Amino acid sequence: MDVEERLADYAEMTEEALQRYLPEVECLQKSVADAARYSLSAGGKRIRPVLVMEFCRVCGGEPETALPVACAIEMMHTFSLIHDDLPCMDDDDMRRGKPSCHKAFGEAAAVLAGDALAILPFQIIAEAGLKKTLSQDAALRIIKLLSELSGISGMIGGQTVDLENEGKQPPVGVILEMYRMKTGALLEFCCKAGCIAAGAGADKQLSAGSYGQRLGLAFQIVDDILDITADEKLLGKPVGSDKADGKYTYVTAVGFEKAREQARSLTAQAAELLADFEDNEFLVGLTNMLLDRQY
Repeated sequence: MDVEERLADYAEMTEEALQRYLPEVECLQKSVADAARYSLSAGGKRIRPVLVMEFCRVCGGEPETALPVACAIEMMHTFSLIHDDLPCMDDDDMRRGKPSCHKAFGEAAAVLAGDALAILPFQIIAEAGLKKTLSQDAALRIIKLLSELSGISGMIGGQTVDLENEGKQPPVGVILEMYRMKTGALLEFCCKAGCIAAGAGADKQLSAGSYGQRLGLAFQIVDDILDITADEKLLGKPVGSDKADGKYTYVTAVGFEKAREQARSLTAQAAELLADFEDNEFLVGLTNMLLDRQY
């Protein structure tokens, strides 16, 4: 089983479906649709859709059943990136090797494009339930979960803590809690939502959520490391941006070697939790690949 090959297959499924959800059409509001499509089609690893579909598969479902949810979470993630890059947030001019949405389309269009991509996911999941391509019970549970883990208790809460601690040196516990919310919450959603889409029980959802939390912490710590060590061309944005923005990261707090050790430990813990799922070779391979990624 080739991890890269399956990743590519899932990415292709996601790309094709995203184009159907945001087709290029002539309309009065075309400018905001174009801005949303610009950021949504900017590439990236599509890890979140992959996790949704693969957890659905290992729980006995068909990946296609979870495809609407996979597209929904990629839209929610893209919304967060558009708004993160705004001048009032991180003020980043580049994203994935291209000008950020607000640099390409203007700040107002970027705000509205982000808003649109934060709302459309709920429509997509609800429609899947109404059309019964996803059970209505699963659709309702997934909508509730997405609301919880993308809102004040999750991603948006984490971004708030991040902004409020710029230029400060918060305790390590605060940094890790911020990472749990800002990065880990959406990854937790992906894993749990895939289980729910497949009709898996509470035990599988709990294991998947615990896996996603640990993967999210490891993912963000690796991001901190890459902000110092990565090849700028691969990273798609300037290295050293955390320091330039006055961010006190986990790497800053504990040092490079301890941060790397913690990322390895969290990755190992995540991989161990996958023992609760059959046919987990791809997920184990993906988990280890994310630890060793170069961008």
